[in-house]
Amino acid sequence: MSVEQPLWQALTAYRVLTLLYALGLCVYSFDDYDHPAGAVVYMAVLTLWTALTFRMVSSAERCTRRFLVGDLGIAVTGILLTPLVDNHDRIAEGTPTLPSIWTMGAVLGFAIKGGWRWGASASTVVCAANVIERGEFAQDTIHMLSLVWVASVGIGYVVEVARASERTLARALRIEAATRERERLARDIHDSVLQVLAMVQRRGAAIGGEAAELGRMAGEQEIALRTLVSTGLVTPSRGADGVDAAPDPDGLPDAVGPSAEPSVPGPERSDGGPCDLRALLAPHAGSRVTFSEPGAPVVLPAGVAGELAAAVGAALDNVRVHAGQDAHAWILLEDEPDAVMVTVRDDGPGIPEGRLADAEAEGRLGVALSIRGRLRDLGGTAAWISAPGQGTEVELTVPKASARKAKTKGEAAR
Repeated sequence: MSVEQPLWQALTAYRVLTLLYALGLCVYSFDDYDHPAGAVVYMAVLTLWTALTFRMVSSAERCTRRFLVGDLGIAVTGILLTPLVDNHDRIAEGTPTLPSIWTMGAVLGFAIKGGWRWGASASTVVCAANVIERGEFAQDTIHMLSLVWVASVGIGYVVEVARASERTLARALRIEAATRERERLARDIHDSVLQVLAMVQRRGAAIGGEAAELGRMAGEQEIALRTLVSTGLVTPSRGADGVDAAPDPDGLPDAVGPSAEPSVPGPERSDGGPCDLRALLAPHAGSRVTFSEPGAPVVLPAGVAGELAAAVGAALDNVRVHAGQDAHAWILLEDEPDAVMVTVRDDGPGIPEGRLADAEAEGRLGVALSIRGRLRDLGGTAAWISAPGQGTEVELTVPKASARKAKTKGEAAR
């Protein structure tokens, strides 16, 4: 709902309440008027106008400029008719005009619709009409009109600030949505295209001949694509030694497990219902990957389970690329009361201090998007514990409350 919509609703109620107040004043002062019939006619017109235009002030779209001019005209007409209906002594004493405080509703309509400039213009017209009606610059008249002018300008300024804030918030939400979508696409590219290009480069260099040229071209395309999806300005160097670095043609280990293909999560339910995370992680087990799981199912929404399994696959890809040919990996799945935790540990050489930040700055996406980005989108956390020569441990934690929210959001989107 728009920030200014409550102001329109309040203005609608204000017009009704102030109409009742003006009618009450007319009844109370009926015997004091010089021409009570004129007062009755005007109040009948004011009541009919308010009833017929009740919906006109319910939103900015319905409240047109033509209506505002007509509304202000009704108010000013009532002010200027007051000397013809009431007697001079009562006017000199500061008796309210025929529309009384209903006039402020017309001014506030200008302020809410067009900001403080419109409000200032309408209140100036009302101030001039009141001075004409009174016939002099009396102190109480100046005081009342100053309040009308200040109130209309203040509310108009608040409306302008609210609209600017709405535009800023909408722009920020669009940027956030676009960023998240770009990160999602970058994760998918990293988990498939980039790893396939790296594997083609490595195998081509090993085979030699025409395959080596094909591998070289695949390596160039990998660098270009990696730079594009990371929106970085620095092209990653081929010789960098860090997390998610591209494999060297000379030969990095092919796999931790029996296969050299990129790790992929297992099948997930297409209907978005509950999914046992153990079924998605079990295919990662092999001769060099040990998977430890609870005895009971670890149930998560299918989308959450799939993303968490993909993050585990990305962590195993990093083990395959960086930990060495003889490295062993362990996957530990824990179902805690408030969260689901997956730990991926290896006995490789570990990660030098500061290497993760350097890899992200160079455009390497394994940690930044495929792991940390996925966990952030799930409302969880990803933590690395490593020291040179002591292996690496990655802790992936997803709170169950966040998983339920993700499921609810997915059902609402469908």
